[in-house]
Amino acid sequence: MLESLARSFAGRRVVVLGDLVADQFVYGEISRVSREAPVLILRHERTETVPGGAANCAANLASLGARAAIVGTVGDDAAGRALLERLGKMGVDCAGVAVLPGAQTTTKVRLLAGHAHSTRQQVIRMDYEPAAPAGADAGARIAERLRLACADAEAVVVSDYNYGVAGAEAAEVLRASFGGCGRQPVLVDSRFRLPEFAGFTSATPNEDEVEHVAGRRLETREALEAAGRELRERLRMKALLITRGSRGMMLVEEGAEPLHIEAVGAREAVDVTGAGDTVIAAYALALASGASFRDAARLANHAGGIVVMKRGTACVRLEELLASVSHSEGE
Repeated sequence: MLESLARSFAGRRVVVLGDLVADQFVYGEISRVSREAPVLILRHERTETVPGGAANCAANLASLGARAAIVGTVGDDAAGRALLERLGKMGVDCAGVAVLPGAQTTTKVRLLAGHAHSTRQQVIRMDYEPAAPAGADAGARIAERLRLACADAEAVVVSDYNYGVAGAEAAEVLRASFGGCGRQPVLVDSRFRLPEFAGFTSATPNEDEVEHVAGRRLETREALEAAGRELRERLRMKALLITRGSRGMMLVEEGAEPLHIEAVGAREAVDVTGAGDTVIAAYALALASGASFRDAARLANHAGGIVVMKRGTACVRLEELLASVSHSEGE
């Protein structure tokens, strides 16, 4: 059942609206300790720039076989150019990305260090963020590009990292195009502003984000279920998919009891960077393919279980998802 569903991903048109992030990984070998200060000196090995934030969601969609398109902004800088080049090579349609002269591309630089034959480990992260959120002019440009991109979309993902791309104008375009909870699903992943996206199809908050909105700790399964129901009703959504790390996921669907889904694979994750982007990509593709919320959640759970076993910001390939589902259904 799930394997057949995953095979139907090919060619689905999914649009991502959100904040593009350039994730840079700087690798270095420890050579010695500095005489200037008690710090390690690293010999630079290589620097990799990969799609992060909303761009990672789009990259995962493409990796799973979708016709992915992204709407957002980058700065007219080296990081922005590297990000668009990488997305283009992955097959993501970047026509909806506005390049803003004088702006800085949001960039997260992770420094990874280790000895000659050891695994590189992250020692520090430095973020380069725009001085201010996208202005009114940028908001209008984003809204127009979103309107064009959504003309043939089978699903839309809002990937909001609070850098100003998924603003009020863009939300109004989605409501006008899809009528809120219409035939084409609109899924929301918002770090800090989830209540501002009420009326769409579904959202994928993690447990911490649910606690933040609820304003209280959720220490029991019953408390999480109650908070999930409250939040779904407050957001006027058909379903919420709450991610819980090593404890799996919980689906809260209108008119049904909460569904608890155990995590797939190893309990100890290698790296959770960008896992939420992978989850919502698989969830959106499944819903765009006509899946029920329950089947979409189960497929998203498999995708999440795969990607957390990879280092850095990573994608799940369709072949990997099929193998995971086949192994699970064969048990």
